[in-house]
Amino acid sequence: MLITEDKDFGEWVFAHGAKGFSVILLRYAPKELDAIIRNILLTIKHTGKSQHKFITITRNKTRARDI
Repeated sequence: MLITEDKDFGEWVFAHGAKGFSVILLRYAPKELDAIIRNILLTIKHTGKSQHKFITITRNKTRARDI
């Protein structure tokens, strides 16, 4: 599982058909860091060992898409 803030990484994953791992893309303002950390922990708990997901986490929303 890769955790990143790099929005370009999502484009790369889908353009190149990357497989075999999950990506969590974080989109937040610095003042939202505590909420983001809680959302990361909840997401990992709920997805467990799910493979091949592209997950975007914002302060108010979490979206998951198959890779």
